Amino acid sequence: MVTQNKIEIIPFSPDLKEHIKTLNIAWLEKYFRVEDKDKITLSNPQEEIIDKGGMIFYAKYNDEILGTVSLLKENDFTFELSKMAVSDKAQGLGIGNKLLEHCIKIAKEKDMKTLFLYSNTALLPAIHLYKKFGFKEIPLEKGIYERADIKMEKKIS
Repeated sequence: MVTQNKIEIIPFSPDLKEHIKTLNIAWLEKYFRVEDKDKITLSNPQEEIIDKGGMIFYAKYNDEILGTVSLLKENDFTFELSKMAVSDKAQGLGIGNKLLEHCIKIAKEKDMKTLFLYSNTALLPAIHLYKKFGFKEIPLEKGIYERADIKMEKKIS
């Protein structure tokens, strides 16, 4: 019998709390630095994301959590796509694609109007992925994240 290597997207649960922190800190340390704001959010995902009306999802592959993404609530119709990270050992499996597809599907189901994100133009594969999913560059306000030099949004229809 052949078991298929399937990527499954699952919602946050308290027993998975550490994964958002581990995956994001590894990613941040590789490319940038962990800002104080990151430490607070990643150490308290229940309080900082879920309890404020946001959502966290994980990509599970062969019974291992290898990716994560969050939707942070700005208001009832606008959410920030944030804290997306995929383990180095899972690069190339399409986990980023799956996480983004899932967030867009959830946005449609919940009648969200806009998803937006902050990124850095040095992260070419990420920027390419966002554009592929219909995100467009919009003006970036100052002081959100040190590392952000681009803001993008997608209107959900």
